[in-house]
Amino acid sequence: MPDSAAGHQVAADGPVRVVFGPGVRETAADEMRRLGATRALVLTTPQQEAEGREIADRMGTRAAGLFTAAAMHTPVEVTEDALDRLRALGADCIVAIGGGSTTGLGKALAYRTDLPQVVIPTTYAGSEATPILGQTEDGVKTTLSDPKVLPETILYDPEMVLTLPVAMTVTSGLNAMAHAAEALYSPDRTDESDRLAVEGLQAFVTGLPAVVAAPGDVAARAATQRGAWACGTVLGRVGMALHHKLCHTLGGAFGLPHAETHAIILPHAIAYNARSAAAELRPICTLLGGEQAGPALHRFAAGLGAPLALRDLGLEEADLDRAADLATTKPYPNPHPVTRGDIRALLQAAWAGDEPIR
Repeated sequence: MPDSAAGHQVAADGPVRVVFGPGVRETAADEMRRLGATRALVLTTPQQEAEGREIADRMGTRAAGLFTAAAMHTPVEVTEDALDRLRALGADCIVAIGGGSTTGLGKALAYRTDLPQVVIPTTYAGSEATPILGQTEDGVKTTLSDPKVLPETILYDPEMVLTLPVAMTVTSGLNAMAHAAEALYSPDRTDESDRLAVEGLQAFVTGLPAVVAAPGDVAARAATQRGAWACGTVLGRVGMALHHKLCHTLGGAFGLPHAETHAIILPHAIAYNARSAAAELRPICTLLGGEQAGPALHRFAAGLGAPLALRDLGLEEADLDRAADLATTKPYPNPHPVTRGDIRALLQAAWAGDEPIR
């Protein structure tokens, strides 16, 4: 990965140009120029409007306007509003600044228009590195994979995550780790996907505690961004299983926050699948210690102060039966058989914050 003239590091991952380094967000206009684009719609959530406006100001005339209503789980109605704004401005490019919500909106727009995307991540979720789009309509979240939703350029600037609160850093990092954990037992895994998965897990196992100890450590933040890229890239290359089905169900049907839900479900889903894929999950034990991957992840999450119980996210115990029904309808391919009774028990443990059921 050679250093560029500006001191940034550039990686080529198939059709994606990936640039790492402090201050790289300031090159968004240059990246647009590489893509032959002249007018960008800049996307953010309401909470990150100030960051979006600052970057848009640096882009000068290449920023056609802002849309600041990106929302969790990519609601179709929000996408339609953004599409109207994009067309009204005559934009020929999308610049997304934020986490999974903003990246998802950018992908949804690209899916409908095939416009190029420049993404500046502010979390570790890794969605920017995948050709996968999840959208929610009428309370149901569905996913698709299409090459045209894969961003053309990703700018990983550690200065953009320096102020990410520790709690959000932890849940976002665990969300990314979930992609790598499930990649280890994917039926279409390869040596390369295994390498990326372990690389991503290693980056977070060492990097997250360092960031928690010193949130302003630029080097630690940069290391975890490399983990986000590895975990996100592997997500786009192999199929996911039970963990992601559960999280999509809980997010789409009950409105639970994305990263926190992934953080809570991860140890439980991995413990469930270790019944049939213990050998494949051995790298997690090697990195975290112990003989069981699920409990090892649970201990790691607890040590970081991560949320451990779905009830703390507002899910009612009375919702667990419906959640189990939805999660076992059209289940994703999974290494261990998925039964309604077993999933109901898993959800009960996750709701209460109990140790994962082995």
